[in-house]
Order: sequence, then C-alpha cells, then structure tokens
Amino acid sequence: MNARSETLVVAGGARTAIGHISRSLSALRPEELMVDAITAALSRSKLPKEKVDGVLVGWVGQSFSAPNIARVCALRAGLPEKVQAVTVQNNCVSSIEAIAAACRFILAGEGEVYLAGGVEVMSRLPYSIDGSRSAKPLRSLAVVKEKWAELPTSPDVQISDAMEQGLTDPVKNINMAGTAEVCAQMYGIGRSEQDEYARESFRRTLAGWKSGFFDSSVVSVVRDGKTLLDKDEYPFLREDLVDKPQMFAKAPAAFDNSAYTMKDFYRDYGQFIEGKTYQEGIKGTVTLFNSCGRSDGAAAVIVTTAKKAKELGLEVLAEIKGWAFEGNNPAHMGVSPALAAPTALKRAGVNFEDLDQIELHEPFAATVLSIFKLGKRRFGHDWEAKNKSGALNPNGGSLAVGHPLGATGARLMLNLVHALKANPKGRNGMLAACAGGGMGGAMVVTTYRT
Repeated sequence: MNARSETLVVAGGARTAIGHISRSLSALRPEELMVDAITAALSRSKLPKEKVDGVLVGWVGQSFSAPNIARVCALRAGLPEKVQAVTVQNNCVSSIEAIAAACRFILAGEGEVYLAGGVEVMSRLPYSIDGSRSAKPLRSLAVVKEKWAELPTSPDVQISDAMEQGLTDPVKNINMAGTAEVCAQMYGIGRSEQDEYARESFRRTLAGWKSGFFDSSVVSVVRDGKTLLDKDEYPFLREDLVDKPQMFAKAPAAFDNSAYTMKDFYRDYGQFIEGKTYQEGIKGTVTLFNSCGRSDGAAAVIVTTAKKAKELGLEVLAEIKGWAFEGNNPAHMGVSPALAAPTALKRAGVNFEDLDQIELHEPFAATVLSIFKLGKRRFGHDWEAKNKSGALNPNGGSLAVGHPLGATGARLMLNLVHALKANPKGRNGMLAACAGGGMGGAMVVTTYRT
C-alpha cells in the first residue's frame, strides 16, 4: 500500500448540548446521543450519507449495550451498510485519537470522508460484578440472581463502581483528583489561583452562550417533540459562581479534611510529588468547584480532503496540519498536553508563538496552571500569556462546560475551528488534552487557503 499525500481538512461537525451527570440527559444511552451528533453533522454540512466512508467514535465507558458503538451508530444514523466503523478508547483523548485515525485512514487510501468524534454518558456508567464464571456464584445469570444477596461477601466476586474504578489509574493507584493535587503541590499552585481560573472559565463559557458563539456547533437534544436540553447544563447550574466568587471558599478540599488530611495524602502519594516533602501547614487545594463536572454528551466532526470537500460542496473550517500523542507518569497525567504540544507543533511546522487560538482541556484548574509553568520552563511556551490575551479557551472550557470523556476532544475541535473562523486575524490553532494513564494529545490546524 502506498501512502497518499493529501491536504486534510475539517469540513463540518456538531455536538449535542452537554448534560450534567444524573440530570437532563441521564436517561439516554450513549448510542442515542452519538446518533444525534452524527445526524446533526450531516444535516448542517449537507453531506450526503452515501458519501461517508467510515465512522470513528471515541467511547471510554464501553459496555456491551452497543458493541462497537461506531457501527451501531452508523447504521442507526442511516449510513450505508458498507461504511467502515471503529470504536476508539484512549481515555479522555479518545475523540482526538478518532480524528487522527480518520486522517491516517485517508492517508492510507482506505477512504476519503469520515465522521470522527466521541460520546460519553457518565450517568449510565455501570456498577460491575467481576469474577470468573468458574466460581459457583457466577456460573450463570440465573445463579447470579439466585445468589444475589451473597455476592458482596463472596471471596470470588468483586463488586465495584465502574466510574470510580475508571477514574483511578491502576498502575500508580491514584485517582484523577489525586493527580491534580500532586501537580498543585509540585508546581506550587495555590487554591485561590485555581478558584480564580475556574471562575473565569465559567464567566467565559456563559459569555460564549450569551454571545451566540455556541450556536455554530451545538444542537438541542429533543425526544418525542420535547426539548430535553438546549444548552450546556453545568455552567448555568453554577452561574452564581461568577457573581459570587466567595462561594468557591465553601467547597471543601478533596484531600484536606478530618477524615483524610494532607499528611495522609503525602504519606500515600508523596512519592509522586517531586522535590517536596510534607511540612506542617500544607493545605489541600483541589475542590469540586475547581474541578470539571461529570457529564453526558456527544460530538462529531467531518474529516476529509480539501479536494473531496470542494467536490461535495462542503465548507472547509480548517486544515489539519499535525498531531501528536505523548505519555508521561500517570500520577502527573494532567500536564501531558505540555509534552504533546511541542511534537504536534513541530510536525505541523508551526511555532507556539504563532498560535492565534488554543483549546485546552480543563479537567482541573490545578493541571491547567501546572501546564502554564511546565510549558514555559521546559519548552519556552507561554501558555499563561495566551490565556491572558484571550487566545486560550476564549469561550470557556471543561471546568464549566463539563467533560463527557469520549466526546471532549471533538468538542475542543469544534470550539477551535469556530473560534478561528470568528477571529479576523486567526490563522493557526491548537487543541490539547490530557488523559488518565498519563497520555497527552495535541492537534494543530490552520485556516484553509485555496
């Protein structure tokens, strides 16, 4: 097989409004929301279904309700049976990986038009029963039901919360909030700084909604003629945080309370806090309000070639210039975008200083502010200056919008291309995100010039 030389572009896309966990969208299955995103992307771009060669969907909380969800969604969206369909799992960078995979398939000559994105309904992440079917209580579903009351005490059975298990790294045995506190301690990021950053994320998100920015990419979720959600849910639930910043102080620190102190945190995770040891008086910094919400939502973008987009009459939103995925210590996972960005920029032939727009995933304010320090210290990348100028996350980020794990990367892409389009001087843009397990992803785009 000979690799092709093509100009790769984003030529449309859409996402659903994002629901907060256990609220407006919690009754819907992931495949339903992903079909919404695919259908909206096709409709808005006027891309004929028969022209689609493949569908790639990032989904973190994969279950057997929709085995190979990309295939299930492709068929339910009415795409031709022949389309290629692949489900991607790379934790929180899954839909960035899906977009990159679409590019790879095109360059390999497998197809020319792909729908790439992702979905998550964290409201439906299951409680799991784990164990071998050779164990007596698990030999069949009938036996499981019969022995139901005995399962929690059986030595052969483990019952767990899949959401909490999935948000805990099994290699370093630390959950995602713990990795954020590790970064806060390592890089000296105080709670007040985190709260201030989070407040600004909410302010920018709400302003983006009020200005109409999100109309360019967000579709309402409607069932049986009833609108379940027409705008992102969490920023409006927490709207008071902008006008009443004193509310941030009311949120308890995740790792600094009577049941679990910072001394305990350093005992358990101090090995990951490089260059520091516990000192009396150290305070915990990570809270519910400076961490992103758990969410439900889906997003899809159209990836094709410039030539094919012109042939099909599609609007080219941006050219994809390069991407990179790079790993680091899972306990430091939140700073991985700072490591992936230099490689993506090099491959794209773009300097950090020349980026007009950046969309950076915000799992925790602590990790974003740590990226600001690490990026400048190690690579000379002044992320903080981009933030202050309004070039970084000008319409808010995950702290306010929420974080439907598998969908976030595609959401970042939609924000990025539409922010570039709205910027008269916009030329170069980059999106970047971290993922559990210590994986970072970054992708660089430019406005397309014919």
